[in-house]
Amino acid sequence: MAWLAQKPRLTQGARLIQFVDAAEILHPDSSHPVSHERIREIVSTGSPVVWIAGIEPLLHPGISHLVRAITKTGHFVFLETDGTHLRRRIHEFQPVSRLFPTVRLEAGAQRRTSRSRRAGAFELAAEGIRAARLSGFLICVHARVQVETELGEVAEVIRYAHSHDVDGIVITAENRGSSSAITEAEALRRKTAEARKLIGSKWWESFSRLVQPVVSGERWDARSADEDGVRLEEEEHANEESIRIA
Repeated sequence: MAWLAQKPRLTQGARLIQFVDAAEILHPDSSHPVSHERIREIVSTGSPVVWIAGIEPLLHPGISHLVRAITKTGHFVFLETDGTHLRRRIHEFQPVSRLFPTVRLEAGAQRRTSRSRRAGAFELAAEGIRAARLSGFLICVHARVQVETELGEVAEVIRYAHSHDVDGIVITAENRGSSSAITEAEALRRKTAEARKLIGSKWWESFSRLVQPVVSGERWDARSADEDGVRLEEEEHANEESIRIA
């Protein structure tokens, strides 16, 4: 976590986290599946963290090339996936400290999978997590909260993540667009805040808040982002102090 707690100086207008839709860069039907011009645009920004998501990135043949090109420039990459193809494709990536395969787990999916005789998305994602861990990768779990999500279901995802020794947990509210009622949006905000407290790490709580506007397309709030960046730095400093005391 020290890499982000260093709080690098950002150029004017730059974000701490840059969102990249894999489908806008990777072209599976082309003889040149990766847009090198777009990669240059990504790495030239002042954002130290790149969050790659969109329609399942692991379905694109050029995804490993894209990730490798970005991490080689010193950027940190969170590659978000539903995990169903992770075990099959993990060998195409390198387990470097700047890469976090980020597996999206649906709250309550584990319970539904246990009642089914067929392997579901959760079970396939679990296999992908195990394969990635055995290969030496840093793993992050991303859980999205909906209005109808029960906190107990989120707690199950967090317990599962901790039991598999993942390196980070991010919790965000699922974006339902501007059509959502104000009362519903406020209820979702409160529930998401409660769910983040279950993570057990102030650092990853703060990072979840930083990720929220990036993955939901919300307006970037520079002031709150800077405040969360300070909290990340303070949390990392506290961790270092506790280690020295121990």
